[in-house]
Amino acid sequence: MKPQVEIYDTTLRDGSQGEGINFSVADKLRIAEKLDAFGVHYIEGGWPGSNPKDIEFFAQAKKRKFKNAKLAAFGSTRKKGVPVEQDDQVRLLIEAGTPVVTIYGKTSMLHVKEVLRCTPEENLAMIGDTVKYLKDHSKFVIYDAEHAFDGYKLNAEYALDTWRAAENAGADFVVLCDTNGGCLPAEVAAITKTALGKLNCKLGIHTHDDIGLGVANALAALETGAVHVQGTINGYGERTGNCNLTSVIPCVA
Repeated sequence: MKPQVEIYDTTLRDGSQGEGINFSVADKLRIAEKLDAFGVHYIEGGWPGSNPKDIEFFAQAKKRKFKNAKLAAFGSTRKKGVPVEQDDQVRLLIEAGTPVVTIYGKTSMLHVKEVLRCTPEENLAMIGDTVKYLKDHSKFVIYDAEHAFDGYKLNAEYALDTWRAAENAGADFVVLCDTNGGCLPAEVAAITKTALGKLNCKLGIHTHDDIGLGVANALAALETGAVHVQGTINGYGERTGNCNLTSVIPCVA
């Protein structure tokens, strides 16, 4: 296992999408303090562009001092056709006042065409523009490559182009996401190995547990050379949950 694996906890965002979970602002602040005391490297506090509760959380969190963890705000790349400096969601990411910003963007050509309804080139520009703008505002930027593995299997060269767009714009990490949670460990290892050979930046892994392999897939990526793992406490999350950090951490400690 690679040394110095960084633990990125998304219990306060992805975990809050689990059935029956509804954190108040006070809940989120208390959980963040516990996670910091536990020693995780990053705490993803929420999506300031999505709801007033997360905006209030970040306003309160600014007043707290975390000893171990860096607080991250989560969001997306800019909208198509909107200059990044005019995108309200990107503005809110900056105004959250966190040292780290994590953004996601499209890897799959299918989603570029059917969800974004833009050209492949525009998607690459959306990724690059947003990462660069955040770096220009002195943010540590983590790029979550949504549907990284499914997108790679559909069109490998375009998937790599999206990851390069983030890297070339200055992303500190590119995180490969098994968003549907349907990959097998061998697939995760093979694609992670390819990405490591094609990119120069550090890689991370974000998995879901739809077929019960969230932890196994995360460990496969880490064994291959990824140095950053995202997940939640107890595997809380939408559908069948996220990678369970309480299982991963003993394996990388």
